[in-house]
Amino acid sequence: MQKTTHLFKSFFIEVGELSYFAGRFFREVFSRPFEFKELLRQCYSVGNRSILLVGVTGFIIGLVLTLQTRPTLEEFGAVSWMPSMVSISIIREIGPVIIALTFAGRIASGIGAELGSMKVTEQIDAMEVSGTNPFKFLVVTRILATTLMLPILVVFGDAIALYGSYIIENLKGDVSFVLYFNKVFNALEFSDIIPATIKTFFFGFAIGLVGCFKGYNCEKGTVGVGLAANSAVVFSSMLLFVLDFIAVFVTDIFFEI
Repeated sequence: MQKTTHLFKSFFIEVGELSYFAGRFFREVFSRPFEFKELLRQCYSVGNRSILLVGVTGFIIGLVLTLQTRPTLEEFGAVSWMPSMVSISIIREIGPVIIALTFAGRIASGIGAELGSMKVTEQIDAMEVSGTNPFKFLVVTRILATTLMLPILVVFGDAIALYGSYIIENLKGDVSFVLYFNKVFNALEFSDIIPATIKTFFFGFAIGLVGCFKGYNCEKGTVGVGLAANSAVVFSSMLLFVLDFIAVFVTDIFFEI
């Protein structure tokens, strides 16, 4: 009982500290100086480190989803619905969530380890002594970079996933490129695309926030760097599922009304 109480207490303390950290981000992001050069460098770094992994992940999503679903639709004589079903599934839910989880594993751990190593080697303290604002330079730029880059990566991953699905349809059913994508775009509506795109900004923000929070508050020396990287991935992945549930719930209410 005492251990459970301690776990709950630690959890709520960490949530409170994370909320304070997020509040500090919103205070700093609108104040000068604006580190545009560092922001562009981080955007390039985040996107460049993730684009190959996102592309491969998206391609496999399209292949596997089509291969797994096609036999079932064939039993019901509904193979012609395959492009519509796959496109809606990928755009609405599968693409954003799986690509965000992949992104979290690649980027949140990297940010946590990078800032954690800077913390334990006292580089952050040195920046403060030299008159630089380390929070704005290190944290704000990375959170903005993940927030801006994840939606772009999700669009790219979704496109690759649909192309992977098209390849299977072309091989199995001799469906042409034009016919396949005509069916895809006829099935999609703005109510599918806009909510899915908006929630990826929140996913990117959560990944950057958790990665920076874990790394910036790293303790226990070099052992803490590994803990920061590991806990950044676990915590950000859990937060993604919570945000996804909230996004789906709000979208469902909004479009029902």
